[in-house]
Amino acid sequence: MKRWGWLGTAVALALTLVVLAVLGVREPAPGHDVGELAAPLPMAPRTTSSSASPPPTVPAATSPPAWMRRMQPGEKPPQFVLFSFDGAASKPHWDRIMPLAKAANAHVTGLLSGVYLVPDQDAATYTGPGHDQGDSSIGFGGSRADVALRIEYLNAAIDAGHEIGTHYNGHFCVGDEPNVGMWTTEQWNSEIDQFFGIVDKARQQGFKLDPAAVRGGRTPCLEGKWDQAFPAMRGRGLVYDTSHVSLGVVWPSVQDGVWEFPMPEVRVPALGKQVVMMDFNLWYALNGAKEQPEKAPEFTRIVLDTYRSVYQAALNGNRAPVVIGNHFNEWAGGAFSNAVEGFLGEVCVRAETVCATYTEVIQWMQLQDPVVLEQLRRIPAARN
Repeated sequence: MKRWGWLGTAVALALTLVVLAVLGVREPAPGHDVGELAAPLPMAPRTTSSSASPPPTVPAATSPPAWMRRMQPGEKPPQFVLFSFDGAASKPHWDRIMPLAKAANAHVTGLLSGVYLVPDQDAATYTGPGHDQGDSSIGFGGSRADVALRIEYLNAAIDAGHEIGTHYNGHFCVGDEPNVGMWTTEQWNSEIDQFFGIVDKARQQGFKLDPAAVRGGRTPCLEGKWDQAFPAMRGRGLVYDTSHVSLGVVWPSVQDGVWEFPMPEVRVPALGKQVVMMDFNLWYALNGAKEQPEKAPEFTRIVLDTYRSVYQAALNGNRAPVVIGNHFNEWAGGAFSNAVEGFLGEVCVRAETVCATYTEVIQWMQLQDPVVLEQLRRIPAARN
């Protein structure tokens, strides 16, 4: 059974600010949308200050856009907005995102669950660490024809300049033990190796994804024992993670040799509450994640107002990249898909704004004076 979950967060004592749950969610199998509520999940970690590890690097852009350059003294950075989608295996959603992104000169990141490239009849070729052969909490890729179609539309996304990262494979969260929050480095090595093995097999069927272009991802339900997970990520060539949470919008920092792009915990103006800015978290804050499609227009408006408020706080503040985490879903009558698609079309065309992939932001940071980047990181978090 697919299950939803919520993650408890701590009280910000200095501000006497009660923060809502950081919610973990299992994205549905391709073409499906709803699941069951889960037991509480552990708290997603707040990102910490930079470690002493040197920043990992990526190859420079081969055909850099005009904004991909070193800033002049006193110049403000672009206001980056990073749209990312867990699972990344829904053709109807890619079909909507692609033309919107093209019109707005935007790139997005799809965080692919590897099992969606494995036909159901080949499920036994995957064994999640500590789990039975052929077991996956989110199912597999359907028929061979389904997988072939998926490769086709993911290729179109790659050709359009969008990034494909990893959401790993079997999506084992609390309740499906051993969950990813318990895994050792050896178990993470197995999971990541199997992801790349799945990609390699799909490449034999025409998948254009270069394994070297998979540079990071988000863990299932934001879970992970990080002193075990990060060494495996580094060892398999991954340079970024986007599973942690920050209070407000902050600049990426290096955590144990990996760039961490945290999702911000923000204020939802209509609710007066703090929520992690991810679609399911927002849904849970609005009505406990109940299906009320008749409220779709209201929910879309509230989420759009939240996105706008956070964007404006960052633009007028530290200019840190705004990370918007999503799933390809039609929850609550499509309220959250409508909000993120509307915001993408609205914000990515604005002056000084760049809607980019994680790799593109890293490439931009590599061009900057490290002293300037450190000064940016020391600016207080942007709070809406």
